Amino acid sequence: MNALGKTLALGLLISITILAPDGTESSCTNGNQTSQKGSLPEAKVSTTLFAQMGAEALLCCPAIPMTEAVLIMWFIASRDQPLCRISYKVETKEINKWYYCMDSRISWHSTPDPSLDLLINAVTLNHEGIYSCDIATPTANFQKSYYLQVLVPPAVTLLPGENRTAVCEAIAGKPAAQIFWTPDGNHVTKKESHSNGTVTVRSTYHWEQNNVSAVFCFVSHLTGNQTLSIELNQVTGVTITLQSLLIILYVKLSLLGIILLILGFVFFQKSNYFRK
Repeated sequence: MNALGKTLALGLLISITILAPDGTESSCTNGNQTSQKGSLPEAKVSTTLFAQMGAEALLCCPAIPMTEAVLIMWFIASRDQPLCRISYKVETKEINKWYYCMDSRISWHSTPDPSLDLLINAVTLNHEGIYSCDIATPTANFQKSYYLQVLVPPAVTLLPGENRTAVCEAIAGKPAAQIFWTPDGNHVTKKESHSNGTVTVRSTYHWEQNNVSAVFCFVSHLTGNQTLSIELNQVTGVTITLQSLLIILYVKLSLLGIILLILGFVFFQKSNYFRK
């Protein structure tokens, strides 16, 4: 049997969900409810879950009736954290924790009925990792796994540069943002990776046409898109102002130098006169 056939035989399903800070994934099926027509869920389900930093993430166990479950276990292998394992014996209602399960942001999801789903409050980068709920019944085992990835929205800026340029930055985003310019022109884009997994993208745009009145920076990211614009006459005005200030400063320094030279010459002449 080929790899695809094995995957289908295991009943492996792959889906993607993105959670924003203003909501949680709350579509868990209650453990006391049966599936449609009494059928059981797939034996193994794998889900890639994207959660924006600061959001709440609800991780659901397989939809098995609580009366059919014998043992329920959560395995948590999050980013840079020791393995955490939590078990629940249905008959005795005994909860046990093995290894390191000290994260106070991870707790049982509270519902009117008994729930063994996990809720992560205010997701951080340290919560990235694999979460797996295993349910043992007298006849079979069921598993639902999550690969949780945390999204970080970048801070976006657009500032005038030198020599007819504009600089657009998407700072500390995860994953790296993409930057596009309108109208089309010459631009150079660079990426800087940070130790926490975020990336800063910096794009420098240069225009040559005198008839371009404004440029637009479009930043594309999984957490949302942003568009910034800048008037080119503002950039030119800034450049002219700086040049004017430099000229004024140069003239003042020149005049000051001439005055000091004259005063020095007069002082020297007076010194020679009194010596005679």
